Amino acid sequence: MRFIGNIAKLVIVTGFVACVDIPKEQHTSFETITLTPQDITYPIRWSVSIVGKGDVSVIPQTSGQLMEVCVMEGESVRKGKKLFVIDQRQAKLALMTAKANVEAAEATLSTARLEYESNRNLFDKGIVSEYLLNTSLNDYNTAKASLSQAQAHEAQAELNLEYCTITSPVDGVVGSIPNNPGDMVSQATRLTTISGNSEMIAKFSLTENQLYEITQSGDNLNDMLSTLPDLTLVTKDGAEYPYKGRVESVSGVVDNLTGSVLCRAVFPNPAGTLYSGMQGSVILPLDYSDMIVVPQSAIVRIQDKAMVYRVNSDNCAESVMVTVEELNGKDVVILDGIEPGAVIIAKGVGNVHDGQQVIFPDEKKEAE
Repeated sequence: MRFIGNIAKLVIVTGFVACVDIPKEQHTSFETITLTPQDITYPIRWSVSIVGKGDVSVIPQTSGQLMEVCVMEGESVRKGKKLFVIDQRQAKLALMTAKANVEAAEATLSTARLEYESNRNLFDKGIVSEYLLNTSLNDYNTAKASLSQAQAHEAQAELNLEYCTITSPVDGVVGSIPNNPGDMVSQATRLTTISGNSEMIAKFSLTENQLYEITQSGDNLNDMLSTLPDLTLVTKDGAEYPYKGRVESVSGVVDNLTGSVLCRAVFPNPAGTLYSGMQGSVILPLDYSDMIVVPQSAIVRIQDKAMVYRVNSDNCAESVMVTVEELNGKDVVILDGIEPGAVIIAKGVGNVHDGQQVIFPDEKKEAE
């Protein structure tokens, strides 16, 4: 009975195995592309800091106690608007003293003139000596010099009094005001910044390679600047600024530490929506020839590295590290690592491994 039972178990197991289908080899289909150079318009993006073209730091030209703050932060002001008042008492006293000195010098000069003229008349009549005449002349000239000196001191005193009232040097917007009435200020104190914001400057850096590419568009720097396309400004929140900008200047010196040159672009600011200190980025569309462009789906990202799968002569995948730059959110530009004419996998790269056959002979024949 045990023998019959074992035979029955064997029959059951054999029947079960016979019912299982052995998996057949499945051909995986991968979409491939051939790398072909093409001419593209490539938008280069740089981070920028924005400042007013007419930004002016307001620093007092005299020392003393701050008595009045006549404006508020963010207030729009015109050139000549009173901003701050520094204690004027000492300056007024100095001016009074200077005026008194001028009056005294004028009186001395008047006396010296009368003395000289009198001695000259007497000398002509032979009553006084030439020595006395020359002495009175010297006194007269000294009095004139003393008056000039006193007038200069008076002018300086008037200027020092004017320095106590600080006015806006430009039209613009008042920046932060760190000092309050009662604070002591000096010629090293920055009271505020007036941002002349009718036009704004966006500062950014070009690499040597980018500078070389740009300067190919003209025989000299002015020609180059005139042929550059308009810039687009994108603010930090991702919004595109409605007005286009122009590159105004490019530094002629490459920084040895960073290997870059400073570039300045000017944007109009008619609505006053741009403020000094804002951050953002500018986009400059440049035309390039013979560039290799592939879809994002063809790129495998490994931390800060990029890789593609090239199809070799055996129709198998092999990974290749490449250098890429973003183009438009959908495509990337391959800058280095693979040559034109190579065939790469365009989709499904996440399911590919090195050595995997990706094109089968019958599929390749049909494709041809």
